[in-house]
Amino acid sequence: MTASRALFPALFAVLAADARAADPPAPAAGPVSYYKDIRPILAQHCNGCHQPAKPQGGYITTGHADLLKAGEREKPGVVPGRPAGSYLVDQVALHDGKAEMPKGRDPLSPIQVQLVTDWIAQGAADDTPVSARAAPVDADHPPVYAAPPVVTAVAFDPAGEYLAVAGFHEVLLYSAKDYRLVSRLIGLAERINAVAFSPDGRRLAAAGGSPGRFGEVQVWDPARGKLIVSAPFTFDTLYGVSWSPDGKVLAFGCADNTVRAIDPAGGKQVLFMGTHSDWVLGTAFSQDGKHLASVSRDMSMKLTEVPTQRFMDNVTSITPGALKGGLMAVDRRPPLPPVPVRVFGIDTGRKARRMQKVPTDAPDVPPKVYDELLIAGADGTPRLYKMHREVPRVIGDDANKVREYEALPGRVASVAFGPDGKHFAACSSLDGKGEVRVYETDTGKKVVFEQVSGPAYAVAWRPDGKAVASAGFEGKVWVHDPATGKLLAEFVALPSAPPATSR
Repeated sequence: MTASRALFPALFAVLAADARAADPPAPAAGPVSYYKDIRPILAQHCNGCHQPAKPQGGYITTGHADLLKAGEREKPGVVPGRPAGSYLVDQVALHDGKAEMPKGRDPLSPIQVQLVTDWIAQGAADDTPVSARAAPVDADHPPVYAAPPVVTAVAFDPAGEYLAVAGFHEVLLYSAKDYRLVSRLIGLAERINAVAFSPDGRRLAAAGGSPGRFGEVQVWDPARGKLIVSAPFTFDTLYGVSWSPDGKVLAFGCADNTVRAIDPAGGKQVLFMGTHSDWVLGTAFSQDGKHLASVSRDMSMKLTEVPTQRFMDNVTSITPGALKGGLMAVDRRPPLPPVPVRVFGIDTGRKARRMQKVPTDAPDVPPKVYDELLIAGADGTPRLYKMHREVPRVIGDDANKVREYEALPGRVASVAFGPDGKHFAACSSLDGKGEVRVYETDTGKKVVFEQVSGPAYAVAWRPDGKAVASAGFEGKVWVHDPATGKLLAEFVALPSAPPATSR
C-alpha cells in the first residue's frame, strides 16, 4: 500500500469523528445524579451569579430546592419531568449558536446541557447524601462558630479605616480605630486564604474556595457589603490574591499549579500561566503592572509578562538545593516617598523657593522605585530579590538575590512591606508556637513582637506605618507597635467575641 492510500483510512476516521461530534449528544444511558453530575456543573458555571449573596435575576442555583423556584421572570427554573417547561434548560441551551446563560462566558457544552435536560426529564430528584446536607450559609443564616476560626489572611484598606480578617465562609470587616466588628461579608467559599483591598480601597478581593470541590475569587464592595463578582476556578481552593497597581487586573495562585488573573469588574480570565510544578501560593505585580511574580511549593519564584501572558524568567535559582523548601509568601517593595528638592542644602518649601528663586512648581525628586521582591516559605528565611535580571543567565546562578535575613523559627506563611519599604514584617509557625517580626530592609535589624501565643499565618501593616496586625491558628488578631514590638491591642476574630482589649 502506498503512503497516499494509507492516508485514506485515517482521513475517513477523522471525518467520521467530526460527524459524530456534530450530532446531538445521546440521552443518558442511566440515571443522572443531581449530586454527582448536575451540582458540579452549576458550581462551575452558575453559582457565581446565582447565589444568596448575589441572586442575579432573582434566581439561586446553590441549592436543589431553589432550582425549582421561579426568578424575576416568574418562570420556574426546573419543572420535574418537563424539560420543555423548565426555564433553566431554555437559558443554557443554544439558540442560533448562542446561549443566554452563563452570561458573558462560554456556553455549556452539549453534553452538559443534555445532562441537565435528562436529569429534569427523569424527575429532577435530589440524591444529595444525608451527610452532605449542610445547613445553608448566607446573610440570613450566618456561619455559626464552635471555636474561633484559623485566620489565614488579614489586610488593611489604603485609608487605614478597616481591617479585613478571613473567617469561615466570610470575611470579617473591623474598624481599624477600635477593632469593633463592622460587617460580615458572607459568600460561598468555606475557606478564605487571602484578602486584599484594591489600590483605591473601594473593593475587597478574597481568594479561597471549598477544598477538593471548587476555588472562588470574590470581589466585594465593602462599604455596601455587596458582592460584585464571584468567579469559580479549578476544583480546589485559591491563594495569594493581588491587585495590579491600576486596579484593573486581579491575580491569584491555584492548586492546579497555575497562575491566573481576572478582570475584577466581571470575572473574565485575562491571564493564564502554567509553568510552575506545584501549588502557587502567592502573587505580586511589578510597580508598572506589566509583570507578575508568583511563588510556589515547587521552590521557585517565576515572572510572567501580563499583557502577553508569557513566562519570562525564573527570578530565583532553580538549581536543586538553592532553596531549602517551598515558597509560601511574596510582596513587592513599595517606592520610597518623594524627596523635596534641596538647593544649596536648603529645603525648597515656599519660603526657600522664593529665597533661592526656585519656581514654586519645581518638582520634587521622584520617588525611588524598587522592583524588588521579598519571599519566604518552608525554611523560614526571608530573602530579597530583584524582579528583573540585570546580568546574563549562568546555569546555577542566583544573580537576582539581593540579601537574606535571619531565619524565623518554622515556616513563614506571610510577609508584608511597610508603607515606605524601609521595613517589612514576617510571621511563622513551628510546633504549636508562632513568631512575628519586623526587619529593617537594608540592614536586617529586627524587632520581635511580644505575646504572640500561637502559630501565626497572616500579617499586614496599617497604612500609617504605626501598627502591624497579625493572626493565626488561635483565631486571635494581634496589633503591635512595629518600632518596639509592644502589643497594642488584641481580639478574637469571632462575631460573638468581646471587643478588643488595648494595652
